[in-house]
Amino acid sequence: MNASGGPAEGEGSRPRFAPEWLELREPADAAARAPELLRPLRTALADRTGSPRPTVIRDLGCGTGSMGRWLAVRLPGPQHWILYDHDPALLARAGRGMPPAAADAGAVTATTERGDLARLTAAELAGTSLVTASALLDLLTRDEVAALAEACVGAGCPALFALSVAGRVELTPHEPFDAELTAAFNDHQRRTDGGRRLLGPDAAAAATAAFERCGAAVMTRPSPWRLGAKEAALTAEWLRGWVGAACEQRPELAARADAYLRRRLAACAAGELRVTVHHTDLLALPGPRPASG
Repeated sequence: MNASGGPAEGEGSRPRFAPEWLELREPADAAARAPELLRPLRTALADRTGSPRPTVIRDLGCGTGSMGRWLAVRLPGPQHWILYDHDPALLARAGRGMPPAAADAGAVTATTERGDLARLTAAELAGTSLVTASALLDLLTRDEVAALAEACVGAGCPALFALSVAGRVELTPHEPFDAELTAAFNDHQRRTDGGRRLLGPDAAAAATAAFERCGAAVMTRPSPWRLGAKEAALTAEWLRGWVGAACEQRPELAARADAYLRRRLAACAAGELRVTVHHTDLLALPGPRPASG
């Protein structure tokens, strides 16, 4: 299960996400990302680039490329995106799906790279204008996040990390069992996987601390999924993954969870269920903090 509760297949110590799930969640991701961070990001990029050369953006764990599709058209000027993932099938989809032009019609180009994003160094980020990622930090360990912060700040590179799971969900109508499932799911997200202790809902706080230790200014904003009748397909898939992960962590919940899931799926199909899944967006800027106005 991924950090927001969706399905994932194991691939060594890294999950492999089904492209169908990533495509299903893309509209909710786009609606959730915090636009308030774009103004300070644009200011930082303008201060750091100051040349007609393309802005070089490295998108870590790019999946099918949803972050690139969302952000490229919201930033000005020519851009070159380096899409980074360990799954070649997802990389191929991401490379084909990038928009051709930026916010001001500047050209957008993209290349793909396969590798272990947790081992990036400042030297490898040399020449990079911005590091981005979406729904990634919660799948990393504390040491991996610290190393990523050191690499970004060492390269003088701003970083925008969207949709880190916050460990809180709200279902309407409420049921008392919601809280038990939430706690079990959060424990599942903090599990040790392949010898790696994942951060899960502690990721945004850990990343904030790591970047601040390196001298970066950090801004965070909420970026919740708000799922209603129009998002019924996503809500149903999320429910299955969320309940399944909770029961994987605490098998004794399974008997009650089966009936719970049937009720919730029926309410979802009837358009009667509303779900808020809380996330956090984080912007880290090496050097002085620009006005966020």
